[in-house]
Amino acid sequence: MNNEKRNRLLLYIGILIILLLIFLRFGLYFLKSDGFSGLSMVLPLLLLCFILFALCTSALFAAWVYQDCKRRGDDPVLWAIVVFAATPFIGLLIYFLRRSEIKTICPACGRRISVKAKYCEECGTHVEKEDHPVMVKQGTHHLKFIIAGIVSMVLMLVCLTGFIVSAASGNNINTNAASNDRVWNLGTIRLNYNTYVDDVWKLDFRSASKGFVKEQNMAIRDAGTQMLYADISCGTVPDSATLVMWLVQGDVVKSIDVTNLSEPLEYPLNEFENGKVYVRLQINGVKNTVSEICIQ
Repeated sequence: MNNEKRNRLLLYIGILIILLLIFLRFGLYFLKSDGFSGLSMVLPLLLLCFILFALCTSALFAAWVYQDCKRRGDDPVLWAIVVFAATPFIGLLIYFLRRSEIKTICPACGRRISVKAKYCEECGTHVEKEDHPVMVKQGTHHLKFIIAGIVSMVLMLVCLTGFIVSAASGNNINTNAASNDRVWNLGTIRLNYNTYVDDVWKLDFRSASKGFVKEQNMAIRDAGTQMLYADISCGTVPDSATLVMWLVQGDVVKSIDVTNLSEPLEYPLNEFENGKVYVRLQINGVKNTVSEICIQ
């Protein structure tokens, strides 16, 4: 009994650690970025509810697997962890494919044998079916876990559907490159690399959805003397394709066409103030582009 309590305690601690790591990941993301700036609060709330219901679904089905394993003589902690970590869909599939059949104890030698067996595989003793009450009641056990898990899964899917519909509509997401809030994209970009080291932003991409905006927060320390330097080369420029650089700080918004730069751009920053400035590249069809931008 003490060993069972210890295993159950380890399971609870493991689930708690996973939850803490997930919330820590969200917290670090929030601190490193502009958080949810540019998003309606509906989207973060739907996403958070989706994650919470997904975790509840996994935990509830893992609890059912834990009880089922105890009945079958398997390792309940191991299988509960597998189901929780592998998501209930994959975890339950693996469990049902690999779980042992229900066994009972041979009254003669004590060996665990199948409840369907007529004779013990070890000693050959004939087993009377009426002697094994586990065969009498084969109904689903611990229904409360299954019902609660199904309800949680339905709520999870509702939140996910709401998130996808809200995001796809674009009404709750800021996509305006001239906005003083963070820009969120509904399209895709094929990156080679994107780094920001020692105040130098290097972006190399192959292609992107039309209107895709890639942005980087940069700092102006002395607006009167510093300049923005941009070395940008667009390898493939189809007809009417453009690459526009935006500088946004409060009410000050500047846009510069950097599609066909013959030499590195030097742009004065005396119209801005010291502090954070959004530097954005709005991609409108150009491909195989390499850029290096810094403020010095």
